[in-house]
Amino acid sequence: MPNQPDEILATELQIALAHTPPKFRDALRIFFELDHRLSRIVAATTEPMLGQMRLAWWRDMLGKPIEERPHDDAVLDGIGAHWLDRESPLIRLVDAWEHMLAPAPMGKDDALGFVNGRSAGLLAALNHDQHGSAAWEAAAWVWAFADMASKVSLDEERELMVDLGRSKGPLRARLSKPARGLAVLGTLGARALNRGARPLMEGRAASLLATRAAIIGK
Repeated sequence: MPNQPDEILATELQIALAHTPPKFRDALRIFFELDHRLSRIVAATTEPMLGQMRLAWWRDMLGKPIEERPHDDAVLDGIGAHWLDRESPLIRLVDAWEHMLAPAPMGKDDALGFVNGRSAGLLAALNHDQHGSAAWEAAAWVWAFADMASKVSLDEERELMVDLGRSKGPLRARLSKPARGLAVLGTLGARALNRGARPLMEGRAASLLATRAAIIGK
């Protein structure tokens, strides 16, 4: 694949990165950049088989030793620098995006497959297995559903994602300091779902909510 520039991340992701501790920030940034790269592959796909082939390239690269990977791609180089020997969650992220190539309208199984894989990568970037809790998982779940619900074109798919995203109930717990960036995403995601899957940073209140979540963790 040709060399690609660094990904331009959405405002809410930049805010989340700014409020994530430095020791997790690079891994989280690379997760977001890979996620964005995969989303562009899916969005540009008109033939599912071609999309699957492009996703398979990433799956294959992540399964190779670092010395066998190309070194002219900013995201792949970042993975080698910040995800070395723990690429499994990123492979799950590739698998997650493959669910978005399912025939429309997307069903519940594909929606859950997508969000479970996507949220697992987000949590892995923050070392959830060592520091996390069920509250972290709920925030990642809400963000993954809310972000995608705001972008799908079919009302049926949007309604499904809103219902599933809200199925864990309100996000009541405060997240600890390592997950303050995640708290920003969860809070904005919950608001977006409650507004019928509007964009996460829509409206003047979004910035205030993001700041509050970054400070107090909810």
